Amino acid sequence: MNQLDIRIATRKSELALWQAEHVAAKLRALPQVAEVVLVPLSTRGDEILDKSLQKIGGKGLFIKELEVAMQTGEADIAVHSMKDVPADMPEGFCIAAVLERASSADAFVSASEKTFAQLPHGARIGSSSLRRQAQLKAQRPDVDVQPLRGNVNTRLQKLRDGQYDAIILASAGLQRLGLQSNITEEFSAEQMLPAAAQGVIGIECLQDRSELREILAALEHAATKKTTDAERAVAATLQANCQSPVASFASIDGDILTIEALVASPDGSTVLREKTSGRVEDAAILGEQVATRLLESGAGAMLEEAGE
Repeated sequence: MNQLDIRIATRKSELALWQAEHVAAKLRALPQVAEVVLVPLSTRGDEILDKSLQKIGGKGLFIKELEVAMQTGEADIAVHSMKDVPADMPEGFCIAAVLERASSADAFVSASEKTFAQLPHGARIGSSSLRRQAQLKAQRPDVDVQPLRGNVNTRLQKLRDGQYDAIILASAGLQRLGLQSNITEEFSAEQMLPAAAQGVIGIECLQDRSELREILAALEHAATKKTTDAERAVAATLQANCQSPVASFASIDGDILTIEALVASPDGSTVLREKTSGRVEDAAILGEQVATRLLESGAGAMLEEAGE
């Protein structure tokens, strides 16, 4: 049996490198794999920190350079946080495997250890996500949500420096970096519905690399694949990007999958929420159904407005 060398294209942030190393360790344990090396690359999303992602092209900016590296033969695979991967994959690429999901929750990190409910009137909260902003404002219209960019440690430092009273981060990222002691509280899905596939690590490669895809398939976590398919189908049907005020979360109980999704106005004044359940094997169809109901309730116009 021929063993394969695998090169992983990754961003240079601490979290991206942790995720790439995590995948590398799993690949090294496979008999078909000889050697795994990391190819750290800088992306436009990492370089442009003074503008919001909406204004410079969305989360896809974190991925483009990694895809170019695969096209030119500089790398074989790329490792991503699936919440950063646009719902429509570019032609010629595929997600070959998703790993078992970590926490999908959003974490509230407070400078004063006050919970979200205890924050004073007009408190400054750091988050560049319209999804988070809309859900925070829906519960507390008085809070002042301000943009927050940079890697996890940069964001925590800005909080310590007094630029914000609190910030919102993905729990999974904090846990992976051993920074979970910073979490003041975790939001429940009722309080803050997560981004599609939040907490999921995905492995991307070229569609035509069939031998490589066969090896990567060994890392696939079946239940996570189904919840990811359902949640990403919501975004695809709504034609939402990673920066839209859209959230979706799927869970599995036995052979039943339940998917909940929402679309909100950025100021939180209107929140449309839908939920449905059905067979696990119909994951993507269930996601489409929920998104279609949201569109019937007026989500299209809201997303158009938010995009402007």
